[in-house]
Amino acid sequence: MDNETALELYKLMYTIRLFEEKAIELYKRNLIGGSLHVYIGEEAVAVGVCSALKADDTLVSTHRGHGHCIAKGASLEGMFAELLGKVDGLCKGKGGSMHIADLRKGILGANGIVGGGISLSTGIALGFKFKQRQQVSICFFGDGAINQGVLYESLNLAVIWKLPVIFVCENNQYALSSRADRMTSGLGIEQRALAFGAMAESVDGNCVEAVFQATCRAVNRARAGEGPSLINANTYRWYGHFYGDPCVYRTEEEVESWKEKCPISTYRDLLSVRTKGFTERLKAIETEVSIRVDKAAEFALNCAVPEPQMVLEDIYDS
Repeated sequence: MDNETALELYKLMYTIRLFEEKAIELYKRNLIGGSLHVYIGEEAVAVGVCSALKADDTLVSTHRGHGHCIAKGASLEGMFAELLGKVDGLCKGKGGSMHIADLRKGILGANGIVGGGISLSTGIALGFKFKQRQQVSICFFGDGAINQGVLYESLNLAVIWKLPVIFVCENNQYALSSRADRMTSGLGIEQRALAFGAMAESVDGNCVEAVFQATCRAVNRARAGEGPSLINANTYRWYGHFYGDPCVYRTEEEVESWKEKCPISTYRDLLSVRTKGFTERLKAIETEVSIRVDKAAEFALNCAVPEPQMVLEDIYDS
């Protein structure tokens, strides 16, 4: 990997981390309504996947989707404003944390339903094939969706029709409070995908370069008309299912052991050793990102709230 690409991967991961930390700060001030599902600890998955895409490729996200949106190029100002329910939000404040979308960036919406985006992304890929476009559809979902029937129906059709869709399982070890290894039979989700004839592999979801390389392979197959792939990215969420979750279902020792595998600090150490002079560049990136996140949050805080009549806008009337 060339140096500039490596630095961009680091910058994106660091941006996601600081965005989520700022979101927690705003949530604790009661400025964000509803639940907040933060992406801290999983940054390498979103960045590794989205960095392998082109601008016109699309993704369908999940309830824990802030990282996906940032990695795909969504505006930080628009995202903060959306979390705060402001008119300058990406969805005019109507989507909130769990339903952010930005069609201009190929972000076709987050989904609060477990596995709810799987069939949507498969349908998007079918559209790409019908229109003979060289675009790829990405679907993110967690290990909680592994046993949803829609995944296997979609895999079956995607293989039969050789659709350009990539199923990305962000396996953070827990579906709310249920451990993945206690509720999923067999040898792993990648083996299930292989049974349908899809290409599949499991990667270290805390290693951004491993995720990037796996996605590049899957994207190349999709663009060549070779059909779908599944990537099982093993990672970990540092916080609970939602911010404030007491997390009584896991031990502090387990959490700390995963924090030692932090995708950002480990990549920072790797880059510092790999290339002379990177340490100062990394510090400069961190300063730049910190300023950018603070300014984006301040922008959102100063935005106007929607007028009541706006609830009737942007809806379909049958």
